Amino acid sequence: MIREIPTTQITDTVARLCVDACHLLPDNLVQGFHEAVEKEVSPLGKSVLLKLIDNDKIARENQVSYCHDTGLTIIFIELGQDVHVVGGGFEEAVQAGVRKGYAEGFMRKSVVSDPLLRVNSNDNTPAVVHTEIVPGDQIHLTVVPKGGGSENWSTMKFLLPGEGKEGVKKFVLSAIEAAGGAACPPLTVGVGIGGSFDKVTAIAKKAILRDIGQHHPEPHIAELESELLELINRTGIGPQGYGGSTTALWCAVETYACHITALPVAVNIQCHASRRASATI
Repeated sequence: MIREIPTTQITDTVARLCVDACHLLPDNLVQGFHEAVEKEVSPLGKSVLLKLIDNDKIARENQVSYCHDTGLTIIFIELGQDVHVVGGGFEEAVQAGVRKGYAEGFMRKSVVSDPLLRVNSNDNTPAVVHTEIVPGDQIHLTVVPKGGGSENWSTMKFLLPGEGKEGVKKFVLSAIEAAGGAACPPLTVGVGIGGSFDKVTAIAKKAILRDIGQHHPEPHIAELESELLELINRTGIGPQGYGGSTTALWCAVETYACHITALPVAVNIQCHASRRASATI
């Protein structure tokens, strides 16, 4: 049976998620800060982690953005095939929600309409929207405000198939070392392996949505995640680049089938403010 969902409901939901994502860090992430404090070997690194915890408290208590860089808005949407959107266009309803949320939440507008002319759109649109058609009569939305510091250090490369797992590890580690403290660690690192040029970057971005500690269901990929996290934290970059054993809180890997001649790998770096908020309509 077809279910009708008005565009106004989509707009209002997106607006709320934009505010929630920028104002409230995920509980799982904040818990990761607390656990990192107990493990951090550097006194300076430990003090930085404590400040991040304080920042979260201030943002929650005052209903303000956790970070001034409220990001380019990335939205992942699972659109049920039995949904009929009424009252206007689906894409415009989503973009209207971003405009509304960033205005109501008093968040910084960080989007320029043209990448060369560099004129601010003044409403943080257009957002980058990834829509997947799925079974059912619901719409599931996840809003991810992506800051410039971490996104600018994200990268991808086509490895030779023979480079295999060790080649993947070497490339991921090189990306983290190149970013250093500029990506605002402790990081959440999303790694995509396989697919095509466009697919591998998309799955790397989707990997950062995974909760800290939630491993990939395939044992060999879960093992790779653990190995990568250990290697990243051995770099000594530490919280905010001040040195220490907590360069990343988590590393998640997503994979996809690929051509026999290719081994594409993408690294999507997320800063310590790994913000996201989800809702289902």
